[in-house]
Amino acid sequence: MNTEQQKLSIKEKVGYSVGDTASNIFFQTFILFITIFYTDVFGITAKAVGTMFLVTKIWDAVNDPIMGIIADRTNTRWGKFRPYLLWFAIPMGVLGVLTFTTPELNSTGKLIYAYVSYTLLMMAYTAINVPYSAIMGVMTPNSNERTVVSSYRFVAAFVGQLIVQYSVLRLVDIFGETNEARGWQWAMGILSALAVVLFFITFASTKERVQPPKGQKTPFKQDLSDLLSNIPWILIGSATVFQLIYICMRGGAIMYYFKYFVQDQQMTLLGKDYNFSYAGLTSTFLMAGTVMTIIGVVLAPYISKTIGKSISYAGFLGLAGIATGLFYFVSPQDIILMFVLQLITSFAVGPVSVLQWAIYTDTADYSEWKKGRRATGLVMSASLFALKLGIALGVSALAWILAGYGFVPNEEQTQRGLLGMRMVMSVYPAIFAVIGMVIMFFYPLKKHMMEQIENELVERRQQHNE
Repeated sequence: MNTEQQKLSIKEKVGYSVGDTASNIFFQTFILFITIFYTDVFGITAKAVGTMFLVTKIWDAVNDPIMGIIADRTNTRWGKFRPYLLWFAIPMGVLGVLTFTTPELNSTGKLIYAYVSYTLLMMAYTAINVPYSAIMGVMTPNSNERTVVSSYRFVAAFVGQLIVQYSVLRLVDIFGETNEARGWQWAMGILSALAVVLFFITFASTKERVQPPKGQKTPFKQDLSDLLSNIPWILIGSATVFQLIYICMRGGAIMYYFKYFVQDQQMTLLGKDYNFSYAGLTSTFLMAGTVMTIIGVVLAPYISKTIGKSISYAGFLGLAGIATGLFYFVSPQDIILMFVLQLITSFAVGPVSVLQWAIYTDTADYSEWKKGRRATGLVMSASLFALKLGIALGVSALAWILAGYGFVPNEEQTQRGLLGMRMVMSVYPAIFAVIGMVIMFFYPLKKHMMEQIENELVERRQQHNE
């Protein structure tokens, strides 16, 4: 397969990418709003929410390798991975609505409902996103082209993020004027319907081209052994856990930070006074950050092509951590400084997200190069395991820390409670970002080594096909 044949059309890149717009509609809603939905609307205590997220996410994370094993062994006329987008798009959309539905139950009944609905939604998310992530590893054998696809993917992902940031609170206001719980249900219903359509587009637009070596047996023990001896995967997987703790803790803290710490503000700009509600500030803060993130995503392939993926990943994750830590020194009136730090942080997060998944596909190539076997589904599902473990720890830690600092929903907070909100917005997530950065300094697959691996794999595949 020559270089030109390894390149993908813009249509296929865009078609693949909108699947992450769909996924991110759910993912960003989880990160930004689900904790405050459960504490302030649904009516569960912060401590109970933290425990629920940890329990359900651990179960959810266990599902990921199982889904990867199943996907690797799936054979249909549509391929191994694409069919799952077709099969699970509608169930995921329905479960999204049910998760943001508030039934008339007592406190115990509500907690059981939350556990069941959220767990089922996460299982549907797994059934789509493990195969979806694996598709990128089999669209083309070209490592640089996969980085470009990853860039397209994350531009689309952050478009999904923008949709959530712009529309969710507005839709809640429109449909929940007299009933906030109903507003959340309708908001999620509209966004879920959009996500289902986008998953169908991805299914119809993509093609699987990279196949396992001919004659490859598929014993699970061997696949697992290959994965656990894959040092590059272990390192990026470990960094992912800390990266997602950072992202989820900070992302989940934003609504609390603005609602209770920043609150409504008045600013004077060019001699004129402006009044801003905390909800308006929150939406603008998030959207401004997402625009900068998209810029970072677009630049990621050019930066990584020059200095390598792992170095770029580590450097930008460290920059994001430093800028986040500086939020500790910001007062509620320092709106401009908040936005400046948000722009820096968000720009740095863009390349991190792109390069993370491009690096994972490289570890699948490394495993095939080293062991002579390819298990893209298991590699990507195990990668989602690391991601979801980070989410579980980040979201649970956020809720537990808030509870530990004395947070009480919909009440004026104590000074200690406000300190907790400042800490989960700054110092605590920054620590995890820096740990992730340090781990990636030890990642061995530098630019020159990946070029060697890619060339040797192309030669092997050509020999097998002759």
